[in-house]
Amino acid sequence: MKSSNRQLIWWLGALAAGTLLGLLRSGAVDAVCNFIATLYTRLFQFLAVPTVALAIMTTLISFGRQKSTRRIFSRTITYTLLTTFVAALVGLGMYLLISPEPIQKEMLSSGGSVDAGETFYEHIVSVIPNNIVQPFLSGNVLSILLIAVAFGLAISFMPDSNRRKVLVDGVQGLQEVFFILIKALIKTLPLGITAFAAQLSAQLSGGIILGSLGRWAAVILIGNVLQFAVVLPLFLLIRGLNPLKVLKAMGPAVVMALFTKSSAATLPVTLSSAENRLGVNPKVSRFVLPICTTINMNGCAAFILVTSLFVMRCGGMELSIWQMLLWLVVSVVAAVGNAGVPMGCFFLTLSLMTGVGAPVEVMGLILPVYTIVDMVETAENVWSDSCVCAMTDKDLRGLEELT
Repeated sequence: MKSSNRQLIWWLGALAAGTLLGLLRSGAVDAVCNFIATLYTRLFQFLAVPTVALAIMTTLISFGRQKSTRRIFSRTITYTLLTTFVAALVGLGMYLLISPEPIQKEMLSSGGSVDAGETFYEHIVSVIPNNIVQPFLSGNVLSILLIAVAFGLAISFMPDSNRRKVLVDGVQGLQEVFFILIKALIKTLPLGITAFAAQLSAQLSGGIILGSLGRWAAVILIGNVLQFAVVLPLFLLIRGLNPLKVLKAMGPAVVMALFTKSSAATLPVTLSSAENRLGVNPKVSRFVLPICTTINMNGCAAFILVTSLFVMRCGGMELSIWQMLLWLVVSVVAAVGNAGVPMGCFFLTLSLMTGVGAPVEVMGLILPVYTIVDMVETAENVWSDSCVCAMTDKDLRGLEELT
């Protein structure tokens, strides 16, 4: 515990130092901090992809034939859908309450457009891998999850033999190697936190967002704060868990998510915090958290819904409350299929707006603001992942299969 407290103090000190560096508005300092931040983001992404696959595989191999696997999966899906649906509902409520005005057409004509990229249909199809290498090269977390589940279940159902033992030892050995690399990277993390904080501080000191974009951002941010500070703690309280205790234990993961803007890149820290600080059973955390990293996107669901309604309104599309509720369902489904990588929600929303003929120029105006919004959303996503993991562990604690 003392070691964890010292680590948290180092991280808070790095946060303060980075904030001061960003306020200097020095070109040389900003360049160095951007370089370090990019370096750390790439390193965490490098570790995150195999961590997702290996965590799923080792868990399914170790108890894939046990009934507890189905119990864990069913509870994970149930809590994920509930929290994601409520997050989108909160976002819709804030949108109706604040009602951001549409951006004027003359602003759209001067705003930069964004490449629409793949359609939503193509995004779904791309989840199904057509070879085993491409998902790892492109960082398609959902495809990697499917491959890991298939291989993990296949190995778990193999008859006991030397071949099975070699495969199991190999997968577990690789996982140990990545855990050692993760621990080494976390020890140097204060340097990365300083760089990330400097980036954020420099952006915030650059100006204040006004008008329509300001009200849109207010809807997103207030909705995220309500989900983070009210809704998710209520879920924990209902399940008999202390929200403050869970948040304190998972604090390092939430802070890391805030700066990396990637729940997948934060996964190593989330796993470590859940197991070493919160005391979650590793068989639960290593199954639930990789799945949640891919499908449990509370912040993304709210962003997709609110931004879609805002962009369509800018295009003159006034929706009824029933149409908004339909878009709420679409947003939840889209968020579940979104990968936990930086800018994932942005480009997914962009593809949806392209499909309905909404003015995608609005997304170009949103882009500079999205960096800050994405940070808050990712922190909320990881906090939601932590809550789902804690609730699932509480539900299944004491079962003979997990002891």
